[in-house]
Amino acid sequence: MDAASLKSLLDQVAHGATSADEAFGRLRDLPFEDLGFAHIDHHRTLRRGFPETIFSQGKTPAQTVTIAERLIEAGSLVLATRVDETTAAALRQRFPKADHDAVARTVVIRADEAAVVAEIGLVLVLSAGTSDLPVAQEAIVTARTMGARTEGIFDVGVAGIHRLLAYRERLREARVVVVAAGMEGALASVVGGLVEAPVVAVPTSVGYGASFGGVSALLTMLNSCASGVLVVNIDNGYGAGYAAALINNRSIDPTQET
Repeated sequence: MDAASLKSLLDQVAHGATSADEAFGRLRDLPFEDLGFAHIDHHRTLRRGFPETIFSQGKTPAQTVTIAERLIEAGSLVLATRVDETTAAALRQRFPKADHDAVARTVVIRADEAAVVAEIGLVLVLSAGTSDLPVAQEAIVTARTMGARTEGIFDVGVAGIHRLLAYRERLREARVVVVAAGMEGALASVVGGLVEAPVVAVPTSVGYGASFGGVSALLTMLNSCASGVLVVNIDNGYGAGYAAALINNRSIDPTQET
C-alpha cells in the first residue's frame, strides 16, 4: 500500500463508501505480515516510496512465489532480484504477465490494477565490458522499475576510450550515471571527470586473479580523484540502480517532465 491508496481508503471511510471493518481488514497486516519464514514489510512504500524487493538468492522458489503473492495482494509492484531459472519459471507460472530479464536475473510483476507510471529524467547505465552486463542490466531494471527513464551504453571501457567519448553529449544529458566496471575499475573515474551529474560506481567481480573478485575495482573507485563518484558494493547492480533512481526522481518536478 502506498500513500495515495492509503489516503483513498481513509477518504472512502470518511464518506461512508467503505466500512471501518473493511478498512481494518485491508490495514491489519500493516506494517508487516509474518509468514514464518519471512516478515513482509508492507509499510515500506509509505516510508520510502518503493515496496520491498525480494532478494531471491538463498530462498526456495516456493518462498519467493509466496512473498510475491502477498505483495501483489497488497497492491504492491514486485521486483525480485538474483532470480535463478527455476525460480523464474515458478514466478512466471504463477504470474504469466511477469517480466523476466535473464541477463539481469530479475523478475518484475505488476498488479493488474496498477497504473502505468510515466518514466522521468534520465539515468544512463554504462558497462566497461560486455562481461559486466549482468550487473549493469540489474541496475537498468531496478531504476526503470522505480520510474526513472533508463538507458544502457555497453562495452565502453578505458581500453578504447574513443568508444566512451562518442557518447559525450548523451552523458551530459543524464541526471545520474551508473558505471559498472571490473578489472581495474578505472571507467568510473573517467566518467566522473566528464559529467556534472552524480556517478554511481559499481565494481564487478570480472577480472583475472589479482582483481580479487572485484576488490581491485572497488578500491580504485573508492580512491577516485573525480568528485561526485559514489560507490556501492561489488556486483550490486540493484543498489546502484536504486540509488540512481532516488537521485533522479527527487531531482525533478514530475509535473514538469515531458
